[in-house]
Amino acid sequence: MDVKSAFLNGFIEEEVYVRQPPGFESAKFPNRVFKLRKALYGLKQAPRAWYARLKSFLLKSGFVMGSVDKTLFLLSRGGDTLIVQIYVDDIIFGGSSHALVSSFAEQMSREFEMSLMGELQFFLGLQIKQGPEGTFVHQAKYTKDILKKFGMSDSKPMTTPMSTNMTLDADEDGEAVD
Repeated sequence: MDVKSAFLNGFIEEEVYVRQPPGFESAKFPNRVFKLRKALYGLKQAPRAWYARLKSFLLKSGFVMGSVDKTLFLLSRGGDTLIVQIYVDDIIFGGSSHALVSSFAEQMSREFEMSLMGELQFFLGLQIKQGPEGTFVHQAKYTKDILKKFGMSDSKPMTTPMSTNMTLDADEDGEAVD
């Protein structure tokens, strides 16, 4: 889910004044400045104002904010759970109930102008493949991009330098390193 023009949804608490943009000056009041009530792109307060607005909306909707990750929100309804992760204006979410997930998507669309992007396939450099056998996360595209960046696209692959079926045990008699 992507929030369109997300930063324009935030309200600013500081007093910020702007000049009239070129081509939009008032003929009657050419030197008038305007006080902003909402954030604009380019304001240093815009990201914080957007996050505050979204956080407030989610908390009022019954979500609980993560204690460590302040961009993670959880909602429990009955025996069902909905998890929401925010990264600026991108929001990924999933839950144990299709009805709860659909309700959240509708609720967000009523509050903000949204683009629903379908099933999650890519997020923050991670590629996600979902299927009946499970959810798999990998970084093949990222790895290929790094190889290309450093001129190593045609390099031959190397096998893992260690046996892949070796079992490692704790060295009970060894010297502690902590």
